[in-house]
Parts: sequence; structure tokens; C-alpha cells
Amino acid sequence: MKLLTLFASLLFSTLSFASDEIYDESRDRHIPIEVSHPIEKEHCNEIQKCPVALLSAGYGVSHTKYTFLSEQLNQLGYMVVAIGHELENDPPLSVSGNLYETRSENWKRGAETLNFIKRRLASNNPNYNFNDLLLIGHSNGGDISSWLANEGKDYIDTLITLDHRRVPLPRRKDVNVLSIRGSDYPADDGVLPSKKEAKEYSMCVTEIPKSRHNDMTDYGPKWLKDEITNVIDNFLNGTGCRVNS
Repeated sequence: MKLLTLFASLLFSTLSFASDEIYDESRDRHIPIEVSHPIEKEHCNEIQKCPVALLSAGYGVSHTKYTFLSEQLNQLGYMVVAIGHELENDPPLSVSGNLYETRSENWKRGAETLNFIKRRLASNNPNYNFNDLLLIGHSNGGDISSWLANEGKDYIDTLITLDHRRVPLPRRKDVNVLSIRGSDYPADDGVLPSKKEAKEYSMCVTEIPKSRHNDMTDYGPKWLKDEITNVIDNFLNGTGCRVNS
């Protein structure tokens, strides 16, 4: 039985995920991506387009190590594009000075990558809706996603961050915002909304007790991954801003 379960798991991964890269000629960047499709992708068509999520990895974590999120979103009907933002020739992420200033180059480059991928894949995937995107990112990937959401792009419908810490969440009434917080590191001042702002912009900020920033990947404990997917389910299904324990 265990061997059968393992084989089924491997088969599912082989069928559902396609690792590739996209070349951005304007910036001479070979961008690694992993695309996974909805469980019932045959229901996606040009009349009833399926939704799309762009998933940005945390710094130093492979974009292929967030399958617990990709698989959940696939079950909810999303095509997921997981993106690796840092290439070998990129400068390392700054660890000194005013981090908002010294890391902004990284976030701006990442936002340009998301914008490029949106444009490139939209033309080749007519059965998917690239005009109401879900951006989801962990740590620095959440900072990148927030940076793009703050640029006022009209194709962003929802933003979900997993314990990003530097870039302020967008205060926009036309973008649904969820930020899932760990309990070991605080966000910088101004990143998270005040209670007044959260109410005004209908933003959801949820801390998961006893959770760690670095565990919000496939490497993390099952209980934490389950809590994260519960919060996301509640949020995307419109049933509340809370953790199911």
C-alpha cells in the first residue's frame, strides 16, 4: 500500500507540474518557472477562463518547494506559475543599511519579472484569465508581490503574502489582501495595516501561533502547511479571515 501511495504521488507530480524557463530578451534573463494546472483543466475555455496565480519563492528557496500551495490552488481551479526570481549573476540580497532602500532593486526586478511572465503566458494560454491575477509569495517573494501590487496594475485581483516583512501591503480597495504571519519575526513599521486601514480596505492579517518564518515551505511541518492552506481556503472562498484549528 505504501509503495502504491508513493507511486501515485510521483505520478501526480509528473503529470501536474512542468518545470521550464522563459527567456526575457529585453533583460537577457532566463527565468525558471514551474507550471501546474487545475485538477479539472478540461473545464477551462475561452468563454469560462480559469483563474491564474503567480507564486513567488522566498530568497534562497527553490520555486519548486511550494507544492503544498500549488496543489491547493490547483484544487481550487487555478493554474499556478511558480517563479524563481534570483539568478546566479544577480547581486546578493542586501543585509545592511536601510533595507527598504538597499533591497528595492531586487523587488523592482522581481516585479518586472512578474509583469513579463503575465504578458508572455497570457498570449499562449487563452483558456486562462490573466486579467484578474492572484499574486502569492513567501518572504522576499511576498515583498516582490507587494511591490508590484503597489504599482497600481489593474490586472491584480488578489494578493496573499506568507510572512513578508519589508514592503508595505497595498492600501487599495480593488485588491483583496491576505497576509499570513509567522510568530518569530516582526514586520517592519508600516508594512501591515493599522486596524483602521484593515477595516477601510478589507485587509486580512492572520498570525499563526508558534509558526516560524522559514517553515512556510514544503520543508515545514504538516500542521503548519495545513493551517496555511486552511486560512487561504477561508479567504478565497469568502468564508472569513481566520484560522481553522
